[in-house]
Amino acid sequence: MARLEMPCMWIYGRVTLTPPEGTPAEVPLPDSLRDRSAPAFAEPWQARAFALAILASRQGCFTWPEWTRALALQLQRAAQADPQTADRSYFDCWLRALQSLLAGKGAIADGELSERKRAWEEAYRRTPHGAPVSLSGH
Repeated sequence: MARLEMPCMWIYGRVTLTPPEGTPAEVPLPDSLRDRSAPAFAEPWQARAFALAILASRQGCFTWPEWTRALALQLQRAAQADPQTADRSYFDCWLRALQSLLAGKGAIADGELSERKRAWEEAYRRTPHGAPVSLSGH
């Protein structure tokens, strides 16, 4: 009998991702999380998204089971859209799950995400190469 596995991450000794009912267990796990010698985060924004999800859950914005369902859904969508790039899009899925939960719970006002994205795009376009990007005035 084939054994289906669900990717999970261990944080402080607890499993943080479990398969929601009716969700296929073949959700891709990025190589960086399979290889314990590799850094878990390739870029700083990934660590920040991870920390924001933990903080939002601890502050009661959503429950951890809600989080695992939202992340599993985003991972499943990415795998269905393009199985070849699903591995590279793990933290993109993490961010989309976080955004959808925060917006769905009313923790982020309508349009706030698109406004913030626009502000960052403007900021990095006006920032000289190599200089830190700043959202002055925001």
